[in-house]
Formats: sequence, C-alpha cells, structure tokens
Amino acid sequence: MQHLYKNLSIWLIVALAVLLLFNFLNQNTPDYHTVSYNAFLEKVNGGFVSEINLTDNVATWKGSDGTTYRSVIPPQMPILDKLVQNNIATYVEKKKEPSWLMKTILQWIPFLALIMVWLIYMRRNNNAGGGGPRAMAFGKSRAKLIDPEQSKITLDDVAGIEEAKDEITEIIDFLKNPEVFAEAGARIPTGVLLYGEPGTGKTLLAKAIAGEAGVPFFSISGSHFVEMYVGVGASRVRDLFAEGKKKAPCIIFIDEIDAVGRHRSAGGPGGGNDEREQTLNQLLVEMDGFEENDHVIVIAATNRQDILDPALLRPGRFDRQVMVPLPDVGGREKILQVHAKKTKIDATVNWHTIAKGTPGFSGAQLENMVNEAALLMARLKKPAITMDILEAAKDKVLMGAERRSLIITEQEKRITACHEAGHALVAWMLPGTDPVHKVTIIPRGKALGVTMQLPEEERNSQDKTYLTNMLCVLLGGRVAETVVFQEITTGAANDIERVSDIARRMVCEWGMSSTVGPLAFKAGDPLSGQPGQIMSDETALMIDKEVRALVDSAQNTATTILTQHRQLLDELTTALMEKETISRDEISHLVQQHQH
Repeated sequence: MQHLYKNLSIWLIVALAVLLLFNFLNQNTPDYHTVSYNAFLEKVNGGFVSEINLTDNVATWKGSDGTTYRSVIPPQMPILDKLVQNNIATYVEKKKEPSWLMKTILQWIPFLALIMVWLIYMRRNNNAGGGGPRAMAFGKSRAKLIDPEQSKITLDDVAGIEEAKDEITEIIDFLKNPEVFAEAGARIPTGVLLYGEPGTGKTLLAKAIAGEAGVPFFSISGSHFVEMYVGVGASRVRDLFAEGKKKAPCIIFIDEIDAVGRHRSAGGPGGGNDEREQTLNQLLVEMDGFEENDHVIVIAATNRQDILDPALLRPGRFDRQVMVPLPDVGGREKILQVHAKKTKIDATVNWHTIAKGTPGFSGAQLENMVNEAALLMARLKKPAITMDILEAAKDKVLMGAERRSLIITEQEKRITACHEAGHALVAWMLPGTDPVHKVTIIPRGKALGVTMQLPEEERNSQDKTYLTNMLCVLLGGRVAETVVFQEITTGAANDIERVSDIARRMVCEWGMSSTVGPLAFKAGDPLSGQPGQIMSDETALMIDKEVRALVDSAQNTATTILTQHRQLLDELTTALMEKETISRDEISHLVQQHQH
C-alpha cells in the first residue's frame, strides 16, 4: 500500500508539471506593441493599415516596419463599418476556449493534490513500523509481528543454557498441543521472565521460541511503551494485548522490561514517574485481571530483575522466572561450535581448550570472539581459522586491541615490564591462585600491560584464601615498582580499585572478618533507589580498620615474595623487555633455572 501511495505521488507530480508546461506554451505568444484606441483610429483613417485581425474586441495588425501592433476596441464602438469603408481586409476570429476535459482537470487537480497529500500523511502516521512521529496513532502498539515461517532461528541455535531451554520447551509444547494440558487440568504459566547478565542469550532464546512455536509472535521493547504524553503507554499496552487476543494462541515478547516494570515505590531515576506507573498498572491488569487471558503468553527479558515491581513477579503474572546464566566450560564449547558453523575452522582447533581459556565469557562475547577470528583470518589471507588466530581473537576481546603505535619511552617500558613481572611472580609463588597463562607489555585498550590468569576449573564460589591471594597478586605490580625503583606510578590505579572493592566486600558482604563477624553492611544502590544500610560511626570505623588490615597484610605478603625472589623478578623483567610477551612455559623455565 505504501508503494502505491508513492507511485501515485510521482504520477501526480508528473501530471502537474505537464499541465504547467502546457499552459506556458499556450501563453507563450509573440510580443505586441500596444497602442491606444485613438492612435488605432488615426492609422485606420490615414491608410496605414491594409489588413487586420479582430478577436474578441482586440485588433491586431502589422505595420510597414514589420512590427505587430494591437489595440483594445471598446465594445460600444462600431469599428467594423469603419474598416469596411476604408477597404481594410478584416479577419474576424473567435478566441479559442480550452476543452471541457481540460477545464475539468484544471478545476480538480488542486483538490486531488490535497487528498493525496492527506492520504500519504495519514499512511505515514499510522505505519506501525515507522520511526517518525505518529500524531494520529500515539495509542497504537508498536509491537512487531514476526511471522513464524520467516523466523530461521530455532532451539538448535541456542547452546549452553539447557535448563532455560527446558523451561521454554514446555511453553512451546503447550502452544502446539493445548488440549493435552487442558485434559490434565493444568494451567499454563501466564508469563515467563528470562533474567541474567547481558549477553547470555535471553533475546536469542526468545527468537528461537518464535521459530519453534509456529504461532504469532509479537516483539516489543519496554522503552516503546513510555512517551512524554500521559496515558499513551497504558493505551499501547491495551492495544498490544487486544491484538494478541485476536491472534491467540500467541506469544508477546517484551525485551528490557525493566524500562517499564521498575519498582513503583523506588526513588532515583524513574521513581515517581506517573506515566511509567500507569503503564505498569495496565500491564499488571492485562496479565492477570478480571478478563481471562487464555493462550496469550508473555515472555519478558531483563538483566535487572532486582528492581522489578513485586506485583509483576507474583504467580499469575510471571509464574516462572528463568535464570539464563553465564555458560560453564561445556556450555561455552557448545556455543563456540554453533558459531563455528558459519566459518572455516582448521582441523587442529581444540574447542575444549578454547572453552577452558574463556572463563566468564557470555554467549555474546564468544560469538564476538569467533567473528574477530574470522576477520583476522580474512586479513591474514589464511584458508581457515587456526588456534593461533583464535588466541589472538580471544586476547582482543578480553584485553582490547593492540596499540603498537603508542610511543613509550624505554624507562616507561621497563617500569611496565617490572609491574607485570611482579603480578606474575606473586601469582606463581602463591599456592591456590589461578595459574598464569600469559604476560605481555604490549599496550591493549587502556592498559600498558596485562598479566592473564586462567582457572584450571570452574569456580562457583570463592573461599577466603583464594580472595586473600587475589589481593596479593593485584598488589604485586605496585610492590614490584617499589622494590626495584623505590618509586610508585599511576599504573596501579585499576589494581588498587579492585583491591579496595574486594577487601570491602570481604568485610561488608561476605562476613570474612573475625572482628566485624557475619554481618552485612551493603551500600546504597542509586539505580534501584535502595538506601544504604544504616550503621553507627563505631561500626564504620571498625569496617575501615578491617579493610585496611586485609590490604596491609596482602601488601606485606607480596613484598616478602618479591624481595626473596628479586633475582627472578629481574630476569622476568628482562625477558619481557626482550620478547614483550612470555607464555606460561617460558615463566616455568625461568623459575626452574632460578631454583637450580
């Protein structure tokens, strides 16, 4: 329909241009030299005119010099007899009038143009997929209806989140065979909330549902409900569910629902927003109100489940809350294999090794890593992706792109090498820490150097010894600068920030202080509007002392290790200065030489 309006508009413009050209050509007559009626009579009586044309009281003739003259004759003047008396050849013509068709077209063209402009304007305003202002259709839903037959993503494309897939599979089974559940007397969940960290595959899972369910699938973002005009969001919610009921059974997917489902009593950004709260109230009513909402299932996704309104999370609305976690090593291996189908992979690639080397990676990061590897393969003009290319892609995703063009003085390079050698040496000497995988002083992102540690196994919880060792490793770089150069630099800024955060959480959240004990003292959250926990001045002072004691103890441990192994620290620094990057095997070789 939109193409039809566009074509009609083009033809309308062409027609107007033709008509204007036609009128211009008709009016493009030769220039006349106009004379008065008295002068005209003098020329007639004087015999200067031999031939004349009369057209609707306008006399036209040519003079002896070839100039065309014209004069308007008053209607009451009987000029024809005078012309005959003077033997002047007279040709009487009637002015040409446009045809009735041309008159009709000229009369109706402006009205047709106005109607066409109005139709185009209304079409654009009512176009649900458009991104422009919709002055006449603010209250209409902006949800996109996805045709199941056109959705190419299935559950086979989703890997690493098997528990979440099982929960979703039951919803799909209900939509395909609702009579089986009805006979069992079971009530299908009204809503399913997918929550988890960014990049874990919540939206991808929803796309797979659209491809598997074979029912109409409405997709919309939570931010599309809220406008500056009061009442628009609630109207859009009503329209969305009305459209859903017409096409039931169907699925309504709301991405980033925290944009509209935030806690109504919360302060901070969004708190006290009447428009947002009206929209949320309407959503609550539509999901579980007086009217039955059979066969319309709402699936929502968010990474801020903690700030959602409790009324939205109760049974009858979002009956199921499915956590979509970061994948474990097995899940990462499956995800890598799914994305590897799109590119060429060398036979020597070991996906299990790559999966072990990417702890904490989300599905989105893994997909980005494979894509970066494909780009690097094309840049290097290699026939397939090898392990070296995947390692380089992993480093780029994890630490950022190399900044080889950055100009660094020899002294800065030596300080950076000493700093990273300090991290690596403390991590190597402390038992129970994650093994050192690689150390580099090639600048990446904001860092001038990086020490990479990879855990040998997945960790779901961390004990006090592991966290204390982590403090020692983080402080190893700053301590190494002090031991070797008797000077400190700004290079340890991020290390200090992480040390402060871990030490304070050990005391305030995880109860790892014998003095403070198993008590929680959480700080306020400005995003959710939750105030911080009230504590006395004595408690705050006690917490500060315990945090400082943990940091001082870790610093002393790092100082002792680096002082005792000063020669090995210098050898590691020299190796980094020469090679810029050293691996775990090279560090092990240096340590063994030093011990012998």
